[in-house]
Amino acid sequence: MQFVIQCEDIPNGLELRMATRPAHMDYLKSQDAHVLGAGPFLDEQDQMVGSLLIVDFPSEAEARTFAQNDPYAKAGLFASTSIRRWRWGVKPPASV
Repeated sequence: MQFVIQCEDIPNGLELRMATRPAHMDYLKSQDAHVLGAGPFLDEQDQMVGSLLIVDFPSEAEARTFAQNDPYAKAGLFASTSIRRWRWGVKPPASV
């Protein structure tokens, strides 16, 4: 089942985000079988201020564990995180 994970960064979190980004990207690559899509939210100056991930896990508990183990989350980058069940409506990837 698919989930959308939406994360908003703490104020002025760009430096922490950039310092943690290599570990975050390695983590996403290590979870490739579960990550269907991901990318940052941007502010008016095109600076990264949050994250959106679309993931596939058997349960919400597993999606929540995935989100909690993200290096960004462990570093304290996120002011808030929401996880919601979700279903592709238009142009689903071939793997879904």
